[in-house]
Amino acid sequence: MFVGRKTELNTLKERYESGKFEFAVIYGRRRIGKTTLIRQFIQNKECIYYMAAEGTAAENLSGLSKAYLTYLNGASTPAVFSSFSALLDEIDGLCREKRIILAIDEYPYLAASYPAISSLIQKHIDLKWKDSRLFLILCGSSMSFMENQVLGYKSPLYGRRTIQCRLKPFTYFEAKEMLTPWSAPDAALLYGVTGGIPDYLNSLDAGLSAEDNIRRLFFQENGRLYEEPVNLLKQELRDPASYHSILTAIAGGACKLNEISQKAGLETGGCSNQLTSLITLGIVRREIPVTDKETSRKTHYHLEDDMYKFWYRFVRPNSGSISMGVGDIIFEYSVKPQIPDYMGQVFEDICRQYLFLPEIYTSFPFVYTKVGKWWGNNPVEKCQEEIDIAATGENSILLGECKWRNQKTDMDTVHKLIRRGQIFPHMEKAYCIFSKSGFDEDVLKFSCSHDIRLIYFPDM
Repeated sequence: MFVGRKTELNTLKERYESGKFEFAVIYGRRRIGKTTLIRQFIQNKECIYYMAAEGTAAENLSGLSKAYLTYLNGASTPAVFSSFSALLDEIDGLCREKRIILAIDEYPYLAASYPAISSLIQKHIDLKWKDSRLFLILCGSSMSFMENQVLGYKSPLYGRRTIQCRLKPFTYFEAKEMLTPWSAPDAALLYGVTGGIPDYLNSLDAGLSAEDNIRRLFFQENGRLYEEPVNLLKQELRDPASYHSILTAIAGGACKLNEISQKAGLETGGCSNQLTSLITLGIVRREIPVTDKETSRKTHYHLEDDMYKFWYRFVRPNSGSISMGVGDIIFEYSVKPQIPDYMGQVFEDICRQYLFLPEIYTSFPFVYTKVGKWWGNNPVEKCQEEIDIAATGENSILLGECKWRNQKTDMDTVHKLIRRGQIFPHMEKAYCIFSKSGFDEDVLKFSCSHDIRLIYFPDM
């Protein structure tokens, strides 16, 4: 079943219909669904598809040659071309006559085995393909390679792509289609531990409860996600050891650079550089209060990827015990009691995603362009405050609270939110409160007369 990726798929289809040369670069972290997207797109189309191997140039030349022969249905051509140049020359003739797709998956492996391939492709684009009907796709999981060696300024291919798709994890609202066997709170929990990664969502067993799925995936030594972050970082980074320490520090609550570097035992400068690498990989995000400028010193770092967040908070510290076969006990008595607190941050992210659903975005009284958190000094009450959701427009701000708890939200939350609105005296304000368990009767009555939007999670 193909889920999500409607925007990306529609873009590819529209460009395919142009009939002109197109060059699509598709990239994103592993397990994100790149290959699934390509295979969905090329259905019922004339296509040479090849997934590059982490091997030698000869192996990849052989593989690409066979992909070409498969497309030709056994036409009388050599089993393996003498060179990549000879193979691309053959494609030159084909794409002048008909619309054809050449899709090379895991392109970084091909480029590693034969570094001249990017320059060779650039030559064919400039001299042959730009006036042809070829639809070229280069796809890769190595974020640094794709951004620097394919899209980057120093790449031979720079400026030649006509479509660029960086695939991101599913939002909760995209992932819901894969979470229908579970209740809304359990679906949110499963989303919160898989990070919205399609392959991980696909690993869930619909016959098990949410908690049993978590035990099976994370807290057994042969679990699908028991060592996943370790394996992913090994593929992306040369020296993953210090990165593990940084991610453990952030998962444990450190959010400022000096706190993270101290907990990780690293120099501040080196820690800053490694945080930049983790941001590029989509594992960490840098946050500032939503009303501040980019140069703000109030920088916080958080784990962007919820699977990493869960793993570094609960799995890595207990890996020794899990390997000894007591993972179920660790989950029941150590992890399970902390899940409501963990889900508080996940719920905030889901609520921010909700604000960008088209039907919700257009329902508010002003257009907001930035959504995030706010923290800082409350000059009225002379104390530090933190606001879960702040969305800003031109001289307008939407303030929101997110409550992931089993009790109904009461008037204390309402009063706190309105009081925090005094921090922004010269801005038009709107308020919203998200709640997992609903609202007290007096909150419902108050909201009707004070224009506070109440959003009950199962209705989202």
